[in-house]
Amino acid sequence: MRMRIEGDELPGRSGAPQAEALRLGGVEVGVQRRGEVVDRGPVHADRAVWELDVDIRERDEGLLDVGGPWVHGRPGARFLYLSWGATGDGSFAMFRRAKLMFGDIPGDLLRAARSGDRVLVGRLGLTDVDGGPLCARVRPPMITWTVE
Repeated sequence: MRMRIEGDELPGRSGAPQAEALRLGGVEVGVQRRGEVVDRGPVHADRAVWELDVDIRERDEGLLDVGGPWVHGRPGARFLYLSWGATGDGSFAMFRRAKLMFGDIPGDLLRAARSGDRVLVGRLGLTDVDGGPLCARVRPPMITWTVE
């Protein structure tokens, strides 16, 4: 199944007091593949977009399960990580993560996305209520899921 995560409202573009510190600190956000954070972009970008391929299969109970290098967690509690970190000497020091739960995606959308040339799209703002990087479990209505 093809997925696209689209993030806007990055915290380095906000008017919050920490926006400048985030920019100066070289903060980036990326998607976590196993233990590595990849496809990173700067905290002050206009938007961030990640395209992923996720395995999806029907289980015996008629439930769907997902897997692959982007997927974390045990069956029934699978998720993707968007990870925040500071860059410096070529390294990436992660300090915060947002969890996008597959269990929050309606089953009919997952089934529709896995058939044909359709894409499951998640859209979310990446700034939390305090003006910092979005973290913790991100649930609707903070993220919207569609199939396109």
